Amino acid sequence: MAFLGIDLGTSGLRALLVDDAGRALGSVERHYSVANPHPGWSEQDPAEWIAALDSAVAQMRDTLPAFADLRGIGVAGHMHGATLLDAEGRVLRPCILWNDTRSQAQAARLDAVEGVRALSGNIVFPGFTAPKLDWVRENEPGIFAQVAKVLLPAAYLNFYLTGAYVADMSDSAGTSWLDVGRRDWSNDLLAQGHMRRDQMPDLVEGSEAAGLLRADLGAAWGVKGPVTVAGGAGDNAAAACGIGALDEGQGFVSLGTSGVLLSARDGYRPAPETAVHTFCHAVPGRWYQMGVMLSATDSLNWLARITGQRPADLTADLGETLQAPGTVRFLPYLSGERTPHNDAGIRGSFTGLATGTTRQDMTRAVLEGVSFAMRDSLEALRQTGARMESLFAIGGGTASRYWVRLMATVLDLPLHLPAGGEFGAALGAARLGMAATTGAKAEEIMTPPDIAETVQPETTLRADFDTAYQRFRAAYPAIRAIQ
Repeated sequence: MAFLGIDLGTSGLRALLVDDAGRALGSVERHYSVANPHPGWSEQDPAEWIAALDSAVAQMRDTLPAFADLRGIGVAGHMHGATLLDAEGRVLRPCILWNDTRSQAQAARLDAVEGVRALSGNIVFPGFTAPKLDWVRENEPGIFAQVAKVLLPAAYLNFYLTGAYVADMSDSAGTSWLDVGRRDWSNDLLAQGHMRRDQMPDLVEGSEAAGLLRADLGAAWGVKGPVTVAGGAGDNAAAACGIGALDEGQGFVSLGTSGVLLSARDGYRPAPETAVHTFCHAVPGRWYQMGVMLSATDSLNWLARITGQRPADLTADLGETLQAPGTVRFLPYLSGERTPHNDAGIRGSFTGLATGTTRQDMTRAVLEGVSFAMRDSLEALRQTGARMESLFAIGGGTASRYWVRLMATVLDLPLHLPAGGEFGAALGAARLGMAATTGAKAEEIMTPPDIAETVQPETTLRADFDTAYQRFRAAYPAIRAIQ
């Protein structure tokens, strides 16, 4: 048997085929674009997702013989996106993505309604789905009147694969329409957002079956028998399944375009006052919490772009030996910030620049600023009772050993670097497809990867970085006051 994991990202789709032991058999990637028709807008045509999936599957079908024995599929997707369908299942407008900030006013209105945070377990952020639909209601009433279903990106791929409107709990928890504690749509939350339950997809756990692959697709793909499509997951819940973070105390820090610090939880312990996200996990009876910053490696990419360098060259210039905190400070809020500030309008800054400041000084400041912002998320998570003794470190930023040592020291936690192989959202999605098809328990198949190296905090510099972190925290109110 073979199982397909699909990671539907913001900039591209990754398809991973694994065998019944979870070993990777092959992967394919396809890329597509994001439209920004106005400042703060971020949209995507769902037809590009379908084209990317069809192309990836065609290559797998032609190059991987095991694909013909496909038995299960799981989809992980970028969260919060609003894909609007009419009564015939046709897309009404481009999907409004997670990093679209046009609905700030609508988010603030919904967040101020008594009981909304208590039911949803979260602040209503501008990137969430409910305020997007309220924006459409106010600004595109003709389209809003035709909305028969609202699907998140992963649920839209499930619809394409099965013909059924089905979404999983972990993805749906980021809409501000779900009662996250009860794991069901909330009639009260829907009413506050001028929506109805019949406009929502059916709910299943991510490791449960959402349906079967459509017969016409199965024939076109050349698969031999029925193929189960799992409920799937939001991208970070799927990554947690791929890294084996299911139980209390397990988690990861991800240095990708955005930065994520995630902790699995055995129970539901919302703390929206911290701006921590509290979402359902992709497996039953579990939740997870995470802090999110919007410009992690994106901050380094920005510096590389304006200096005409490659990001890897900037970090390579620092070597691997961790240095004491520099005198230049960087606030990494290039696209606003979520945890703990919930501030879409804040922007970044450098301070402490002098005529002698070098490019290396600025690179160190960027890495330190991102690391301090991730410490903000750690402190917010700890306020909810989360206790982490170590974390896996994943994402493109971990290619810099300097940055990993810095992050371990700032967080004061050992960071495990996974051994080579698969461990991300695509693997987590494939594991969900495996669970939905075979009935295997999550704990049996969603295990942590082998550890290639554990990076310990630099104890001799820990106090210096603690002091620098406190200065970083004090800088936020000052920069906010002048913007």
